[in-house]
Amino acid sequence: MTAISQAADTTSTAAVVTEESVVTSSKARVMLAVTRLATGFIFLWAFLDKTFGLHYSTGAPVAEGEPSKSWLEGGTPAQGFMKFGASGPFKDFFANLASPLADWLFMLSMLGVGAAVMLGVGLRVSAAVGSFVMAMMWLAEWPLAQGSTNPLVDYHVIYALVLVIVALTFAGDTWGLGKKWANLPIVQSQGWLR
Repeated sequence: MTAISQAADTTSTAAVVTEESVVTSSKARVMLAVTRLATGFIFLWAFLDKTFGLHYSTGAPVAEGEPSKSWLEGGTPAQGFMKFGASGPFKDFFANLASPLADWLFMLSMLGVGAAVMLGVGLRVSAAVGSFVMAMMWLAEWPLAQGSTNPLVDYHVIYALVLVIVALTFAGDTWGLGKKWANLPIVQSQGWLR
């Protein structure tokens, strides 16, 4: 076999990088899987509670006979906060963005990130989308103001960091569909889908 044909053979079969090659401790892989599932559930729960009005962060009707604040019954999962809950120098910016489209984008991102992270697929895209949403929520809440719990690192920052760690360590391979996902031809040809 010539050197040219050997080079062609090695480039045609790209090895799939797995979690085991990045995280060598089985206990660490299990903890990454638990962290991935818990973080995914945070996003998925936000979608479920706001969609169906399960009365956790989406409160119960104020008076008897009033509709639920659920998205299915006309609630506005993003608009209310953007109009009335945002604070700091970007308050007007978020109020101007408030619209039914903002509700749809927010809810689809919560569902998409939550489901993908829990399944262990598309973790790079989930990390990018989830981190962007967390950054926007951080800006909307403006923790730099006096009286906040922590002026720089709050739960939005931690969630974004966890999403990135989960993506970079291929944490969807343990207790998820990450390995099967990585072997799909489209994922192999488009690495950003991993």
